[in-house]
Amino acid sequence: MVYSVKNKRMINIIDKKACCGCSACVQKCPKKCIVLKEDIEGFLYPEVNQAECIDCGLCEKVCLSSDNIGKIQPEEVFAVKNLNDIERLESSSGGVFVALAKFIIARGGVVFGAVFNKHWEVIHEYTETIEGIRPMMESKYVQSQIGNSFQDAEKFLKAGRIVLFSGSPCQITGLHNYLQKEYPNLLTVDFLCHGVPSPSLWRKYLNELYCQLFRKKFKRGKEVSSFLASSMISRISFRDKKFSGWKKFNFVIWGKSVPPIKENKILLFTKHYKNIFMRGFLANLYLRPSCYHCKYKNGISHSDLTIADYWGIDKLMPDFDDDKGVGLLLLNTSKGKEIFDHLKMDVRQSSIEIAKQLNPGFKEVIPVHPKRNEFFRNISMGKSFTESVNLALYIPVYKKALNKINRIVKKLLNKTVKV
Repeated sequence: MVYSVKNKRMINIIDKKACCGCSACVQKCPKKCIVLKEDIEGFLYPEVNQAECIDCGLCEKVCLSSDNIGKIQPEEVFAVKNLNDIERLESSSGGVFVALAKFIIARGGVVFGAVFNKHWEVIHEYTETIEGIRPMMESKYVQSQIGNSFQDAEKFLKAGRIVLFSGSPCQITGLHNYLQKEYPNLLTVDFLCHGVPSPSLWRKYLNELYCQLFRKKFKRGKEVSSFLASSMISRISFRDKKFSGWKKFNFVIWGKSVPPIKENKILLFTKHYKNIFMRGFLANLYLRPSCYHCKYKNGISHSDLTIADYWGIDKLMPDFDDDKGVGLLLLNTSKGKEIFDHLKMDVRQSSIEIAKQLNPGFKEVIPVHPKRNEFFRNISMGKSFTESVNLALYIPVYKKALNKINRIVKKLLNKTVKV
């Protein structure tokens, strides 16, 4: 990751699997000579202005690629539910994050999390108010742009403010590396991460959606228009639970009050597994290269708490499941446990062994989709996002039939074993 040019040490991305795009190097550089630039797949990677580099080596020091941090095991594992049903329905992971955030804000603290900006890109921001927590709730299946969040968090920490920083495992690791010291007033929260899709593909998807809704001609390379960003969309939910419940969540986009759109009109409503963007994401078609060999999950990030949805809770604790969402909570540190003990939550004891059996988010190696390269080649050749996903995920009729037969046989065998 770091190499020498005229006796200078600087970030150089040789193998893209080694860079998660945390931006710690960008924010640490005292000369501001490192910037993040999108590659052909739409992921951000650091690029150094060699003429301005002063060979301080700080980018090398904070780079995650040279990390050898040991894993930490969770001290306790729980199934949890926020007691406020409205907050739980509007949240992922059982509403744990909003409860934590409100606790921190009430004590004069600052909360960092992922939000949509006015162009519906995902970025990291901070809030000092209860109202500012709402945009950070719910899952957003796009890699967030960290911006100057590490720098901002450090300023608040040095001023003695309590800081809650939530993010993906690699972002939490990047924050720790950037800070280079422990802060007793810092609380970090990560989640069981499936991987992050390309931000530019998300823009392409929204652009095509705009063209479909307004019967505009799709143009290759055209970014999301300002009209789309400021006027068309009022809200996006990757995992809406209000219509069909927690387990059968929907992908929903609402529109603003702009002719011909009525206030809060649903522009798009699909089951999550039928939405074209979600299909590609769940099939691992366009995740960041580093996600296929993630080095920061399962205790590596040293987050104080890890949250996720407790999939399978309906079989494990059926009386605890009301289809509004149950969270899986890993208390990784005594600091995390101390703060969680102050929250009023509906809690059931669990174990890491059971949780790992039920949640695929613990997997550290995600298989690369066999047609990933073909997908990006089609995108680069001008094919639409929708067409490229459909081509990559196409299954011949005979294979569908074989898959169906296999599922039937498995069910019959399971019934036989039970008898």
